[in-house]
Amino acid sequence: MKEKCWCNWQNNSFKTTKSNRLTIQTTIDHGDTTVNDITPFHIDIPEASLDDLKQRLSLTRLPEAETPNDWSQGVPLAYAKEILQYWSTDYDWRRAETLLNSFPQFQTSLDGLNIHFLHIKSPEPDAMPLIMTHGWPGSVVEFLKVIGPLTDPVAHGGDAKDAFHLVCPSLPGFGFSGKPDKPGWGIEKIGAQWALLMARLGYESYVAQGGDWGSTVTNAIAAQDPQHCIGIHLNMAIAAPDPETMDSLTASEQRALTGFKHYADWDSGYSKQQSTRPQTIGYGLVDSPMGQAMWIMEKFWAWTDCKGHPENVLSRDEMLDNIMVYWLTASGASSARIYWESFNNPSSDPINVATGISVFPHDIFQTSERWARKRFTDLVYFNELDEGGHFAAFEQPETFVNEVRACFQRIR
Repeated sequence: MKEKCWCNWQNNSFKTTKSNRLTIQTTIDHGDTTVNDITPFHIDIPEASLDDLKQRLSLTRLPEAETPNDWSQGVPLAYAKEILQYWSTDYDWRRAETLLNSFPQFQTSLDGLNIHFLHIKSPEPDAMPLIMTHGWPGSVVEFLKVIGPLTDPVAHGGDAKDAFHLVCPSLPGFGFSGKPDKPGWGIEKIGAQWALLMARLGYESYVAQGGDWGSTVTNAIAAQDPQHCIGIHLNMAIAAPDPETMDSLTASEQRALTGFKHYADWDSGYSKQQSTRPQTIGYGLVDSPMGQAMWIMEKFWAWTDCKGHPENVLSRDEMLDNIMVYWLTASGASSARIYWESFNNPSSDPINVATGISVFPHDIFQTSERWARKRFTDLVYFNELDEGGHFAAFEQPETFVNEVRACFQRIR
């Protein structure tokens, strides 16, 4: 995102052209899918990779301390030292690996790229198929706490009518998905391939959910596959401020505009780097575990509703589990390329399928109901929450589950 972030997201020159949309649309042919190339996937990191991590951690060269006594220059040295010590001596990847492997995982080839995904079938026969997409610096680890309640609500004190068959893919270049070796894997293409994935799994109709890049991918699914995607739910919905409202802003709209400015002024450096020179930053992220960890951990501080410290909402193990997915797969550069592919040319086209939006107060981008209605023409659910941030499912799993259920109750 460029420095005047919001305007550049919504500038008409960045809209997807009609010809591009038609080209992508032709790839979503639900009559031309194969199911025999979906193969089970099991994470089994070699012990040598964990030994290499420990050696690299032991050789870490740290910078001097920040000059202010806060997080304003990034992760403070004292906390970085705590993480370094814990990661080196106490953290257990095999615990995380076992947790991930407790969920059914698969790989399939989409346009020549192996895509990793979780696929958890609900015990409820009438469950609604739901594809849920993470963003950066997230992964499928974000969703582990909500899988049970979403797929088996009865076992978690809920109602069978709220059950979902859940599909959680890893974005191209992220985690255990393949890494594109040529340009082209932008948001529209990912949305088209996700629609193909749902068809390949046998789902003739489905709903979609996402935040961060997952939000824009979800929009792309809805725009390209409305005949099968019957509804979407977003946290961090992208809808431009309506110029006609500038003389009558609500408190939440004023807060959103303040947030846009803060992001542009103080919080967008990572995105400028990743959207222009992802390869350059990738050398450091792929070579240095502490470099990769702090690049992500700063966002857990900045983007969660953590009251000043990320461990107020996420445990040290949870954050390291997510970081390890990047480190063990050497995804520092490949995950950053999604910014290079998509950040400067997002679509602002209207979304016409049934849409629900949950606004968490500490998210990096927010919208209002009247702004949202300008883009989402069938807005069936809109709710502003009292707490929570950018990583909604990760930091507020119960609230997230309730929001997803409330949205799709209006669509079932």
